[in-house]
Amino acid sequence: MKNFFDKKSIYFIIGTLITYGILFGLISAGIINSYYTGIITLALINIVLAVSLNLIVGFTGQLCLGHAGFMSIGAYVSAIITQKAGLPFIVSIFIAAIIACIFAALIGYPTLKLTGDYFAITTLAFCEIIRIIIMNIDAVGGARGLTGIPKKTTFTLAFVFMIVTIVVIYNIIHSSQGRAMLSVRENEIAAQSMGINAFKYKMMAFVIGAFFAGLAGGLYSHYMGYIQPVSFDFNKSIDYLTFVVFGGMGSLSGSIIATIVLTFLPELLRSMQDFRMIIYPLALIILMIFRPQGLLGDKELSLKIFENLLPNKKSKTGSED
Repeated sequence: MKNFFDKKSIYFIIGTLITYGILFGLISAGIINSYYTGIITLALINIVLAVSLNLIVGFTGQLCLGHAGFMSIGAYVSAIITQKAGLPFIVSIFIAAIIACIFAALIGYPTLKLTGDYFAITTLAFCEIIRIIIMNIDAVGGARGLTGIPKKTTFTLAFVFMIVTIVVIYNIIHSSQGRAMLSVRENEIAAQSMGINAFKYKMMAFVIGAFFAGLAGGLYSHYMGYIQPVSFDFNKSIDYLTFVVFGGMGSLSGSIIATIVLTFLPELLRSMQDFRMIIYPLALIILMIFRPQGLLGDKELSLKIFENLLPNKKSKTGSED
């Protein structure tokens, strides 16, 4: 694993603390009202989903359309545990995330040998199967939805889980396992010829992604207080895939920026009524035409962007003309 206390990590910690301090201060002072606090909290949960999906799609090259299915498992399992078993909220969401992992392993073992569209169709089918099953279970509310879920998710809790997700995924990507995943994405046959077990690393990315999707589902259910199967349909999976593609497949910072923009954009356009349903997809189409690789492609935001704006320093070893 990459050393957490290198220069970049210190900048990340400082930036994280400053961001949290500013947002928390504005929320506490009432400058950011409860409505926008809710949107910010949902954006933080969406970042967990987008970053974890990027591990599967962007860094391992597996087109997954079932992320909402794992989210629904996390949402319903954690809600039932807190309601019926009376376990602490944190315990419930980790149990739900582990169960989502188990489902991912069961689905991934026979399907990860498939590639491209075949794997995408399989994960899409899994997402729909989970939704239909939930709709027919009266114990969890069926199609009516599940009500009375204790609202335990706060801005601070969502922010902490978002940071933990980013740090974990970042360290995985910059480890030997992460480099193996990247090699599978670039050329699976060449990676296998070099002795890399492609199936193992695809399964690893799939299960880890499902874990964080289940975690986000638990946060979502305990923030909304009410969930229903339609909230985790095929369109939801497409939304999260859009976040990844918009930001750039293979870029964590791109996923974060895209998620924030695309979570807030529909709300900012709400005053335009029906026109917002045209502007939102039109913005996506324009981006895909002029920037098909996404906002950042496979690059990450770095201080080098600002260093390039500064005048070049004189070489210490060279002579002046």
